[in-house]
Amino acid sequence: MAGHSKWKKVKHKKGKADDRKGKLFSKLSRNITIAAQSGMSDPSMNSRLRSAIQSAKDANMPKDKIQRAIDNSKNTRN
Repeated sequence: MAGHSKWKKVKHKKGKADDRKGKLFSKLSRNITIAAQSGMSDPSMNSRLRSAIQSAKDANMPKDKIQRAIDNSKNTRN
């Protein structure tokens, strides 16, 4: 049965899942950046940023990506 390998099925399924996760992480990262630009970059002082970070954590976004989005807001502000 040519073309019916299990690896191909896994590869396509993982590719779709990775695309969905990438789009979601981009959206969440953008929300974090905008929230950090609109106020303080400290989540305890900025409720919008706090809620954006919480939604990113709920989606299992890694801490380094969250921190990178906050740092990115500082770079674009100047």
